[in-house]
Amino acid sequence: MTLKDFLTQNDRFAANSGCILKEVREGYARAELLVTAEHLNAGGVCQGGVYFTLADIALAAVMNSREALTFGIENNIVFLHSSKTGDTLIAEATEVYNHHKIPYVDVRITNQRGELCCVVTGLAYRKEAKLPVEGLM
Repeated sequence: MTLKDFLTQNDRFAANSGCILKEVREGYARAELLVTAEHLNAGGVCQGGVYFTLADIALAAVMNSREALTFGIENNIVFLHSSKTGDTLIAEATEVYNHHKIPYVDVRITNQRGELCCVVTGLAYRKEAKLPVEGLM
């Protein structure tokens, strides 16, 4: 089982939210989500938790791309542009600093027009335990 398969099968919240992990490389991941009516807040735009969930699955892929069990310990999120039904959100996560215990990742979420909608940064704690995966994709 690859890391992509492992996260796709076991992160049920992200999957049930519509997040699709598209690509995983060492230090990089991309996930996408189609915004539907179920993703909207009371103001009629994409709810902030949707952005965070999409970013979180991309963060998880990057932070675990070293094949060691890694858990997020701190995140910061900045909302820059609203999204509405029919928009496709693309989260690209990049490892900024590969510390052996505390990696740092940056996620940029854009829409299908390339407009920057959200930025998430994250720190994680990397354990010594290996993941039960063979490869990333």
